[in-house]
Amino acid sequence: MPLVTIIDECVGIPKEIVLTLDCLTEELTTRELIRQRVYQEVADYNQKFTADPNQPLPKLLVTPTEMEARLNSKPSKIAPNLNPRTKQIDWQEQCELACRGFESNAFFILIDDRQAEDLDEAFRVTIDTEITFVKLVPLVGG
Repeated sequence: MPLVTIIDECVGIPKEIVLTLDCLTEELTTRELIRQRVYQEVADYNQKFTADPNQPLPKLLVTPTEMEARLNSKPSKIAPNLNPRTKQIDWQEQCELACRGFESNAFFILIDDRQAEDLDEAFRVTIDTEITFVKLVPLVGG
């Protein structure tokens, strides 16, 4: 079973391995890759925020909405017994946002140094496939 290494890269920040995925097939589409990544990240995120409210939450491909961030914020120092973390993030909504982000060039994906062009583009997965999500920083001003 092929194991895919997923790396995040952003200008000015060193590359970071964010997770590895076991692939059940030898061919994936870009959409399926994004779906698998977002599903795993959101599952880890939801599990961590319910396990320990003081633990920092993992980074996600898609930043949670303002409402989700507020609901999942750290407990107040004034009222520590009131845990505001009450709502888990929906992976399907995050997946839709990630696919729209890919289509609007918020990030691009390199599959073994070849850029994915389309969500429905299929690519072969081998034992040592390395996938890099390059997050683009929006320019201020112009």
